[in-house]
Amino acid sequence: MNDRRICLVGLAILLGITAGIGAPASALADGEASSPPIGTQTISLSAGPIFPIRLTPHQSSKLFGAATALSTAWVVTNPLGSAWYQGRFSLGVGIIGLSTSEPVTAYGISLTPKLEYRFTGWGRLRPHVEGGGGPIWTDLGGRVPEQPGQFNFLVWTGAGLSWMLTPRWALTAGFRFMHISNAHLRDPNSGLNVGMPYAALSYSLF
Repeated sequence: MNDRRICLVGLAILLGITAGIGAPASALADGEASSPPIGTQTISLSAGPIFPIRLTPHQSSKLFGAATALSTAWVVTNPLGSAWYQGRFSLGVGIIGLSTSEPVTAYGISLTPKLEYRFTGWGRLRPHVEGGGGPIWTDLGGRVPEQPGQFNFLVWTGAGLSWMLTPRWALTAGFRFMHISNAHLRDPNSGLNVGMPYAALSYSLF
């Protein structure tokens, strides 16, 4: 199964689960879209394609493929700010898996802590910014000029828009920028950059 089919299957699963939730967005009362309390846990599954972002002349590889992420996070602050920028911070951890089809067929997996700020003053619409980083294993090591080894580090950031389907379920569209390098543990260390547009489905445990 190629990367495009993996993405399509993942998105179809997300849409199928969403359709089966049973409560349309119109059934969500305004009072039910209030800010979640401290300790609320959210579990999220996302999927999307990846494509190369080359920022320096030393980044020559054109990595195309797909990635999925399973993450969980807990709300750790009371509402901060007011008006449009009111929101809460969440801390969590995620597992990111990726596969590439160009220039080589390869796989990778990473475990990364994450920090998220979610805006809560927009009703059912919940914009957010996020970021994280951690170790990643990938068999790209030695097969592309940017990475001499299989053990590296992944640093990523992103933003997205969530729509609250119910008080617990949300559908999200967003974009992540991911950078893979070995922190100068080995040479060369020119790094790899990929972009990832994604769709996600999340569930909150109050």
